[in-house]
Amino acid sequence: MTQTRKRRPSSPKQAATCCRPIDDLLNPDLFKALCDPTRLKLLACLAKCGRACSVSEVAECCSVDLSVVSRHLSMLNKAGVLKAQKKSRTVFYSVQYGQLCQALRSLADAVEECCPGDAAKSEGTCCGKC
Repeated sequence: MTQTRKRRPSSPKQAATCCRPIDDLLNPDLFKALCDPTRLKLLACLAKCGRACSVSEVAECCSVDLSVVSRHLSMLNKAGVLKAQKKSRTVFYSVQYGQLCQALRSLADAVEECCPGDAAKSEGTCCGKC
């Protein structure tokens, strides 16, 4: 039984007019939040800690001023990567594991969906599904 493939656009201009899941999943705010090495280090620190931490606790992960750490954590919060909870005058941040995993998993699935059938031949393997 032969597998039928969807007809693919033949040019980038044609591809731009197609609406696929990848268009909605490429979230600029998420990528902006994840593109800074310090933010990634703070995210990794929180993820490995596995609990909500105060800004001052998270600041111990790196040699950056507390106000800068607070701005970085706020940006990760706005992108949906972290959750902020204020208790009295202290803000605690925790990783939104489910939301972050789902966003990255959905994006990976959408990228795999765009994978042309002959990509596995030219690049070794594409995604294992092509």
